[in-house]
Amino acid sequence: MLVELVKVSRFPSSPWLAQIRTPFGGTSVRWCGDQGAKPGTYHVEWTVDEDIVWGWNAKPAVGVGPGVRAGVHCVVLRGRLSRTVDGAAVLDLDGTQIPLDLVDPLPEDVDDTWVELFIEREKIALYPYEL
Repeated sequence: MLVELVKVSRFPSSPWLAQIRTPFGGTSVRWCGDQGAKPGTYHVEWTVDEDIVWGWNAKPAVGVGPGVRAGVHCVVLRGRLSRTVDGAAVLDLDGTQIPLDLVDPLPEDVDDTWVELFIEREKIALYPYEL
């Protein structure tokens, strides 16, 4: 996914965080690239390092369409949720597939629906790459 990097910064006892913008919102998340990265556009891969629990940190979306925003002490990702054959799940965030680990199987009726994930910002990482 292509994101606009606004800045990379670090606070005491915190990982490097990137303030980013996308066409459908912005937030700050863990940055796993060059800490001296300059503002600009970067292709990134997203990872979520938090187990997904339906009804706790994953809920039906309010509205449709992809979204990224800051929540209260978290990041909110809105995308289409799909189950995988092996019992995990994938969040489609505007064409970018983010693999997810589930604590319990998802309810049948949430497959291929718009959902919102509420994840601690340190548990979402962006890995920049070059094409």
